[in-house]
Amino acid sequence: MRIDLHCHSTASDGTDTPAELVRNAAAAGLDVVALTDHDTTRGYAEAIAALPAGLTLVTGAELSCRLDGVSMHMLAYLFDPEEPALFAERELVRDDRVPRAQGMVAKLQELGVPITWEQVARIAGDGSVGRPHVATALVELGVVPTVNDAFTGDWLADGARAYVPKHETDPFEALRLIKGAGGVAVFAHPAASKRGRTVPESAIAELAAAGLDGIEVDHMDHEPATRARLRGLAAELGLLGTGSSDYHGSRKTCVLGEYTTDPEVYGEITRRATGAFPVPGTGGA
Repeated sequence: MRIDLHCHSTASDGTDTPAELVRNAAAAGLDVVALTDHDTTRGYAEAIAALPAGLTLVTGAELSCRLDGVSMHMLAYLFDPEEPALFAERELVRDDRVPRAQGMVAKLQELGVPITWEQVARIAGDGSVGRPHVATALVELGVVPTVNDAFTGDWLADGARAYVPKHETDPFEALRLIKGAGGVAVFAHPAASKRGRTVPESAIAELAAAGLDGIEVDHMDHEPATRARLRGLAAELGLLGTGSSDYHGSRKTCVLGEYTTDPEVYGEITRRATGAFPVPGTGGA
């Protein structure tokens, strides 16, 4: 059983539509795929309508958080998308993305980059606009060769020349909201130091005590030694350890199913969730 619990669509910063994502997941030989767009559930209906037979969809979202000045992401699985408190927080984060992206465009223009808001808005389409869309614009303009090359101190990394902060949820509050909506919380790529500063392991222990369910261990941004260390930390703290591709379509080099989650861990996630249930495919549209 092959299970990928971290994927993005055009509802946020992926390049596959939700329908394309589930079809591509089935073609990649996955049995279970999670749709975890940034701070939004807009892709659910399209993904469910197109869900192929033999593939199960886990609904979720990747919530933007910040702890002691460090940006971090919380994967929320199988929560009630209509629960008012979590819905309101997602909308607050998502709505702040537009002025934030416009601010980054302005900073890049001050640095001499001929980027425009219209270009970024075209790239984002109907998705929840974010740094990857600005990064894609930099690739189009020939400023950097790849999206990953835009996430450096020269351009869009945390604290970089063109970086603009956005509203991000305190992770302890995010845990409260996720649990209140019947969901399961997993800290995404906790040791992805290439992206910038990471939270210390002591903070992960505090989050575990506050109700964190798991940490994403197997991820493209974790070296083998890091994955081994995180696996040990998860065991020490009684956390679930997941594996995921963090698939973004053609925007990143990761591929569907590059890393996967153990079926027993997936089973525990579904047992803990009370806000929603995995959706089995019936053939799609």
